[in-house]
Amino acid sequence: MPPMDMDLQRPAVAPAASVPRVDLHTHSLYSDGTLTPEQLIARAHERQVGLLALTDHDTVDGCQAAARASTALGITFLAGCELSGLWRGREIHVVGLRVTPTAPALRTHLGRVRAQRVERLRAIGERLTRCGLDGQGMSAAVLALPGTPTRMHLARALVAQGHARDVDDAFKRWLARGRPAAVPAEWPALEACIQAITAAAGLAVLAHPHRYTLSAGQTRELCAEFRDAGGAGIEVSLAGMGPGAAASAAALARRFGLAGSLGSDFHEPGVPWRPLGRWLKLPDGITPLTALLGYPSAPDRLPAP
Repeated sequence: MPPMDMDLQRPAVAPAASVPRVDLHTHSLYSDGTLTPEQLIARAHERQVGLLALTDHDTVDGCQAAARASTALGITFLAGCELSGLWRGREIHVVGLRVTPTAPALRTHLGRVRAQRVERLRAIGERLTRCGLDGQGMSAAVLALPGTPTRMHLARALVAQGHARDVDDAFKRWLARGRPAAVPAEWPALEACIQAITAAAGLAVLAHPHRYTLSAGQTRELCAEFRDAGGAGIEVSLAGMGPGAAASAAALARRFGLAGSLGSDFHEPGVPWRPLGRWLKLPDGITPLTALLGYPSAPDRLPAP
């Protein structure tokens, strides 16, 4: 289990003299988060976040509501998304920041991925049904939800129906590779994800590089190809990232000329190692992604909007 976040011991609302925080990786119930965009923004306001990006999986559907709520509370908002892609047969995630949600290329890309996700969720439901569960009912309920249908939704349904202790157990018992209801994903190529983001005037960021089961050499090759395809940054400061992983990510950023991004990867309250707006800093020698976004102040802070 990741270490407890000592930042949770801070007051929910920081003193007036403190500077706003930056969080460039968050999720709402439009993908596998549990909060509405409005609830997410309200929580960000409580946590003194001054710059926030909503980066739901393969959708921008929550960005309009999040933008309205951010304006009302004085938070600078960036429309974003987290796209699922394949690189040499491995699933890789790319965060798109400051995207134009209505850009045709991005909307086309997201529409295709949603169709793939729907087909996959139905196939998983059928496999769960063959195992004696109400899999088709669960998958139908997930597909009726707004935004992106994900395996996390099915995992929560399995827990709710008593077929797993928690979501981790649901994946280990039913959904993970090699388990009875596993269905491989057929995501777009990594290059297609980057192109969809840049075509929408966004910046492409390689998400959580420490979570991929790649060798050091493969990770370097991934970063080189990511940069050459138009990638702008890499997450080097992420809630739950240990010191060794952070140092490795920083070394990759320096070696391949990628800007450093930071965020919480927040999904839901109550997960202590991913608190929204956690205080994060970038190591020395890293170009802050905030500078590329037009906020040239320190990477973990910016003037109040």
